Amino acid sequence: MHSQTKSRARNRVCRAALAAWLLAAGPALAQFSMVPAPLTAGAARPSAATEDKAYRTDAARHIYAAFPMRVMRGKMPPMLYSVMAVETEIDATGQVVNVSVVRKPAADEVAPWVVAMIKRAAPFPAPAAVGTGTVRYFEIWLVDRSGLFQLDTLTEGQR
Repeated sequence: MHSQTKSRARNRVCRAALAAWLLAAGPALAQFSMVPAPLTAGAARPSAATEDKAYRTDAARHIYAAFPMRVMRGKMPPMLYSVMAVETEIDATGQVVNVSVVRKPAADEVAPWVVAMIKRAAPFPAPAAVGTGTVRYFEIWLVDRSGLFQLDTLTEGQR
């Protein structure tokens, strides 16, 4: 009987821990289940950037304009939900050619969400002055549990 009592108590503790984890993870997971529609429509103004690094700022501003409801204003909290590094290739017309995850986020649900947001933000500013007609730029996404983000290029820092 004594072992059955211990087993029941252990099961209750496991169930309580699982329920707490689901409650904690559930709301955060829901934030990343749907990609918002971008607010920008049509072609973006061409970029005057003459190199890939300068284009990064134009692209970051474009993403902020496309998803202002998801941009965290002010400083990011001390503990970020996820950090993700991405390389994006844009063609001469501003269309997304490829999105490569350079550093996977700690939260698996963030990667497809970020990639989808980048693709939905197209067309990006046309990289006319870069020379080759296409541009690859690197960006770090700083993501909060609430589903708000900042891009490293335009970050306001962290508390």
